[in-house]
Order: sequence, then C-alpha cells, then structure tokens
Amino acid sequence: MKKVLFPLSLALLGGACRAQPGPAAPDSVDLDTMIGQMILVGFRGTEVTEGDPVYSDIVDRKVGGIILFEYDVPSRSRPRNIASPEQVRRLVSTLQGWSGTPLFAAIDQEGGRVDRLKERYGFPASVSAAWLGSVNREDTTRAYSSRTASLLAGLGLNVNFAPVVDVDLNPENPIIGAIERSFSPDPAVVAANAAWFIEEHRKCGVAAVLKHFPGHGSSKGDTHLGLVDVTDTWRMSELVPYKQLIDDGLVDGVMTAHVVHRGLDPSGISSTLSNLVINGLLRDSLGFNGVVFSDDLQMGAIRDHYELEEVVLHAIQAGVDVLTFGNNTVYEPDISARAIEAIRGLIAGGEVTRERIEVSYSRIMELKSRLTH
Repeated sequence: MKKVLFPLSLALLGGACRAQPGPAAPDSVDLDTMIGQMILVGFRGTEVTEGDPVYSDIVDRKVGGIILFEYDVPSRSRPRNIASPEQVRRLVSTLQGWSGTPLFAAIDQEGGRVDRLKERYGFPASVSAAWLGSVNREDTTRAYSSRTASLLAGLGLNVNFAPVVDVDLNPENPIIGAIERSFSPDPAVVAANAAWFIEEHRKCGVAAVLKHFPGHGSSKGDTHLGLVDVTDTWRMSELVPYKQLIDDGLVDGVMTAHVVHRGLDPSGISSTLSNLVINGLLRDSLGFNGVVFSDDLQMGAIRDHYELEEVVLHAIQAGVDVLTFGNNTVYEPDISARAIEAIRGLIAGGEVTRERIEVSYSRIMELKSRLTH
C-alpha cells in the first residue's frame, strides 16, 4: 500500500469539525412535510437550477435528503454530481438553501474502491476498510476517519453511508470481500475499527451509517443486480458488530441489506421489507431505535421483484424511516413524486397510519438536530 498524503493546504479541512446546532422538531407539523422527510433521492448535475427535478423535490415535495454520486451508471458517464471540492460545496449549499428543513446530504465515502470523492477531482486519496482492518491500529483508523469526516463536513455533507460492518466471511463476495469493503473476517476487528470511524465522524457533526443489516459479508451475489439469498451462508457472527456498537451507543443510523434470509424471515421477502428483520431483530432484539435507511430501492433485488407501492408499504411497516432512491441504477426523475403519492395513498387507505409516519419523522429530526449542516 502506497503512502497516502492528505495535503494540509486543502482549505475545506480548516475548521470543518465545529458542529452547529441542528433543526428543532416542531410540536406539530403537516403530514406532507413528514412524508417528504422520509425520502432521500439522487439526481443528476454538478450544478442545479430551479428547472431541475430535484428543485421540485426539495421545495414542493419537501424531501428530506439527497445523495451525491461521482459516476452516472445509467448513462455510463462522469461526472454526475462531483467535479471539484469547490463545486461540491456550492452544489450542497444550493440544495440546502432551497430546503426549509436541513437536508440529509449524503454520500458513500467508504474509502478504497467505494470512494466518490476521487483524486482526479482534487480530493485526497483514501484507503480501503480491508487495509485499515489489516493494520488494525486505533491511531491509523482514527487518522484516516478524521480526515474523511473533516472533508465531508467542509463540503457540507452530513451523512456518510459508511462504515461497512459486514464481516468478511466470503473473500470472493463480489460486492463486499472482493473489493475490500469489509474491515475483517473477525467481527471484533470490524466492531473496533467501526467504532473509531464513527467517533471521528461524530466529532465533525457527520452521521456514520452502518451497513448492510443484517449482513452482506457472506453473500455470493450482488443485490444491485438481482435477488441474493444468504439463508445458507449467513452466520450469527454477522450481528456481533451491530450488537457491540448499539450497546456502546455509537450508532447514528443503520442501512438495510436487500438480501433474503429465510431463517430470519421464512416468507422469503427482502430484509429491507421484513418486519421480522428490522422491527423484530434490529429494533426489538438488538435495541436500536434510531434512523433506519433503506439501501437503494431501485436496485435489481427490489425493482425486479416488487411494485413501488408494495415496496413502500412493506418498508414502512417493517420499520424503515428513510426510503432511499439513488436514481443511479435506473434514472427516474419522478421517483420522489411517485413514492410520496404511494405513501399518501396507503395512509388514505388505512394501510399506514399517521402515527407510524410521526415515529419516523421524530427519529429523523432527532438525528438532524445533531448534524452539521
């Protein structure tokens, strides 16, 4: 592994970790606002104007979050949202300026292969979770995590969909082990490095979201492409990092996996949509009562097997608080509008209650109150 240098001259790092007070949750709020806060959406453009779909999503539909990507998968082109440090800072500032409630401004900045802020755009180099786990030194992991968190905060980004706490049980796993996204095959090493990562992000007012619950490390397939069943490969050790981090009060958010596990839910439904996996295992058994983010609901494992209204219904009933539509496996500029309309229809039909929406809204606003924005 080459030595990675983080230039001290990078202006975005200066003073970036002074967290600011977040939004206060009102005593009462209209239903449309609460529904909008449950949507996190991807969009196209390194610059945005009032003519872009994301403007209507934020201003009219009051969506609660956005996510940035470097590469546009549907068009096989770059840049999508990221071209330079100053450009990203302007973009996020513009989006936040449109929103009455501070947005979750999210990115997948794991390091290594999953590195949206690349050197080619003027950002510092990063290292993979697997490299950090192999070194397994607190000072090393904290140093790289602090630099990542400082960079994100300086850009105005307040949610990092990282660290990956999947246990590397299958080194040939095409979406985890093979691309060095897991810290280690040892769940204790995963938990320790994840804790150091999270604590450094918290110092900068950036939420670190664990993924992918209940565990993607043993899988043989990629949920971006289709259905992945881990019934025969999953192990209880995959829950160890979650239990340890939850018990230590270090979990800001959890992202679901779209894997199927018939041992955890005999119905064979995706874990993202499973009441037994999320409300039962994650919330009741492991004691997590914070924000649950879905993985991208446009990925093949979901899109190819469920209709949108079915996805929204099951996810909300299962305990998901933020429905993520990355708009980067397929691009659907109206996806937020359609998802929000589906939620309204489910409420009107009595399949989802206002009280259930209020629970997610409260969790979301509590987390936002702790973030730099």
